[in-house]
Amino acid sequence: MAMKAARCLLATFMAAMVLLSACVPFGGNREKDVLTWGIWSGYEEFLKLCQESCPDIGLEILSYTGSNRTGYSWAQMRGDDIPDIFITSQILDKELARERLVDLSGQPFMSQFPTAVLDQVAIDGGVYLLPVNYVMYGIYYNETLMEENGWEVPADFAQLEALCGKIREKGMIPGILGTQLTGNAFSAVFNLAKTDWLTTPEGLAWEKEFLAGTATAEGMWEGTMEYVQRYIEMGMFTTDPEDRGNPNLVLDYLGNRKAVFCTMVLPVNITELPDTGDKLGMMPYIGKDGSKNIYMYNPGSYIGISRRLLEPGNEKKLENAIRILSLLYSPKGQDCFISQETPCVMSALNSADVPEDSLIYDAHQAMREGKAFPMTYVGWENVLTDIGQAYKEWFRGENGMDGPGCITRMDELQQSHMDNSRLLYFCESKEDFTIEETGQLLGKALGSAEEADAAVIPVGGYWVQGMELKAGITSKLYEGRINREIANMICPAYDEGYAVATMTGAQVKELVQAGLDINGEGAVFPYVLVTRGGGELEEDTEYKVVFLIGSYTEEAAQTYQIQEIKGSVKEIWYTYLQEQQVVSPEGNPWE
Repeated sequence: MAMKAARCLLATFMAAMVLLSACVPFGGNREKDVLTWGIWSGYEEFLKLCQESCPDIGLEILSYTGSNRTGYSWAQMRGDDIPDIFITSQILDKELARERLVDLSGQPFMSQFPTAVLDQVAIDGGVYLLPVNYVMYGIYYNETLMEENGWEVPADFAQLEALCGKIREKGMIPGILGTQLTGNAFSAVFNLAKTDWLTTPEGLAWEKEFLAGTATAEGMWEGTMEYVQRYIEMGMFTTDPEDRGNPNLVLDYLGNRKAVFCTMVLPVNITELPDTGDKLGMMPYIGKDGSKNIYMYNPGSYIGISRRLLEPGNEKKLENAIRILSLLYSPKGQDCFISQETPCVMSALNSADVPEDSLIYDAHQAMREGKAFPMTYVGWENVLTDIGQAYKEWFRGENGMDGPGCITRMDELQQSHMDNSRLLYFCESKEDFTIEETGQLLGKALGSAEEADAAVIPVGGYWVQGMELKAGITSKLYEGRINREIANMICPAYDEGYAVATMTGAQVKELVQAGLDINGEGAVFPYVLVTRGGGELEEDTEYKVVFLIGSYTEEAAQTYQIQEIKGSVKEIWYTYLQEQQVVSPEGNPWE
């Protein structure tokens, strides 16, 4: 039962995408009227609703299965290459959003949003990206255990401190803190700072200046670190000796009544703990005097419309895109994202109805009252993990780290990032690549490293009969400098190694012509073939051919005796780009 529950909890509130066709039924001329949409997981029910409610609108679904969906969405934005309907998880560049997207502020469905929501996303008076829904975060606790002991949810720090003493007297841990992911440690500290100064005008100004390299953590964070130390001392930030993942902490510590509270960033998909049936609750992050107890939130995703649809000739596409957003921001559309498996998800609309016995009822009320704040992420991406690591060492009593040491480390990390930002780029793309050309470049990297004669790489930037390609290229390089982050988001996330086979030229051509039938049911993805020297393969000559693991069928593996090799394709890709220094679609010959 526990293993089953762990597997259930390991799944996030977003379900895997169901198998839908690459395009919903087309209306009109395909080339002119069909909308492209780089959709993400969690939209399966809404796509079904689109098919039912708007059968005349054609949608062509773009696929990305790399490791950084948000990063790639903004790479597309910078390359002026976004789909007609744009999706992302963060607003990373407000000015670029204003330049590339349609201002939605005059649309009728905008009246469905609370003013506070619109104020958060407004850019110079316009609205270009709208949250689809919100995932709410707070501190989880065993509600049943609290009720049995007559304990009430604390309203201020003094009450929390007193309650922690009672919990310890019962032989239990007051609170467990997840530290396997350093982002949890980062959020634990920053969320406490938000109960005090970090959400004030002074705090917002400091954050902007710190990220620009003109302010320091020293002189601003001392009070917060002292407050965090008190949480540590009273047992609220106890860490797991095995440093297990968040789902296991909820199931073990709260489910087995080892601890009462659990501080972590996790949208759970349960409201009752397995085996015991104890009810799960969520409380806010507690401020010192209780006047600013807060919940955190993060949009499930943001949606916008490409500004290209304002150009002459795209009137019908713009009309259809507005129809889709109107459906999305209707009560029926919002209901597609909320179920028993998504108890932390809340509609973004005024009409959001959250029952009083809901896990996030109090968080919903806090949202309406302006006592909920966005999770800190934007702008901190380059140092968040390392700052979180310093906090983790503090919580776990490692390497002599403490509050003052964390402040020093914050300044060191940000300054190092500012000093080395130019050195982080090790290659440059002279122009935009297509997905196929990017696949060929990856094939050159892999083939060169293995001293092969040819490389065969599948391409999956579009859905094929509802299937997504995991082991292949689904993104492309854009003109500009390349650092490790950009290289990583282009390379397939599936990095289990690569494979080689000895094949005749005729066999290679036959395989490439057939494509990759991913499930044996006609969902065929095309291959791109790249050869050393760029020449044609001789029919009867044998060649050493390299593949990505998972980019061929079991039948092909047996037929051609494909041998798998351990190793990181990403590291091969990084090394190749560093060696090339400059890449272009027509350059970088593989000799």
